[in-house]
Amino acid sequence: MRSSARNAGLFIWGVLVFVYLFAPIAVIVAYSFNTGRMLASWQGFGLDAYVSGINNDVIVSSVVTSLQAAVGSAALATLLGTLGGIALARARGGTWWAAGLTALLAVTLVTPEIVDGIAFLPWFVTLGVDVHLGVFNNGLVRLTVSHAMFSVAVVTFIVRTRMAGVDRSLEEAAADLGATPWSTFRRVTLPIAAPGILAGALMSFTLSLDNTILSSFVQQPGYTPWPVYIFSAVRVALRPEVAAISTVMLVLTFIALGLVGLVLRRSGESSTDIVKTMVR
Repeated sequence: MRSSARNAGLFIWGVLVFVYLFAPIAVIVAYSFNTGRMLASWQGFGLDAYVSGINNDVIVSSVVTSLQAAVGSAALATLLGTLGGIALARARGGTWWAAGLTALLAVTLVTPEIVDGIAFLPWFVTLGVDVHLGVFNNGLVRLTVSHAMFSVAVVTFIVRTRMAGVDRSLEEAAADLGATPWSTFRRVTLPIAAPGILAGALMSFTLSLDNTILSSFVQQPGYTPWPVYIFSAVRVALRPEVAAISTVMLVLTFIALGLVGLVLRRSGESSTDIVKTMVR
């Protein structure tokens, strides 16, 4: 009887915690249907905010910039992180470069974003102006590279965790059967690492969409991402259009999660394995 009461109490407490965490999101979603001019002033139910947001060129441009930067940074971070994760998983114990790379990636994860922003801004200026590498004067390139810098560590650790428990005899068997190193990597290693790679790519994508501090340092006129636009808009007044477009991006995130889960299930991963891969 006492055990049942304790379980019920823990269940209620868990529900309250989740309500506390997700209630603000639910409020924003609800107020995205507000027909008033101010978000906090409810005037009525309608889709005016969505129509106004879609017809606002500045909002659309900031959303497109965020999506482009997120896709680019996810691709770059996934490429580098996959190679790094596999290399760390295959490194023998006590290898100096593996320990050094792990420490460097760990430092990258714990470094405050404001420090990264202060470091990246003069670095991009030096490369773009002093060294005359014009590509680094492009605002989208700056966002992509700076966002990928942080995400590389996340992808590397996810892929390393995925590959750490895989028996190397599978790859050795492929080599014994005459497969080239590239063929072994493409047909054996990559399929095994695929769930971790997909999870890392998704994580990189979402981290880029949510990046505000670093983006505010490296952005350029014409390439203002969505989080920076929201931060600027809050200083004046939060309008329903912001909530409406934020709700649309939330739905897109849920769709991406569902698609990744479907791909992982089709690859033979169980639901438990999917969750483990995402949270490792």
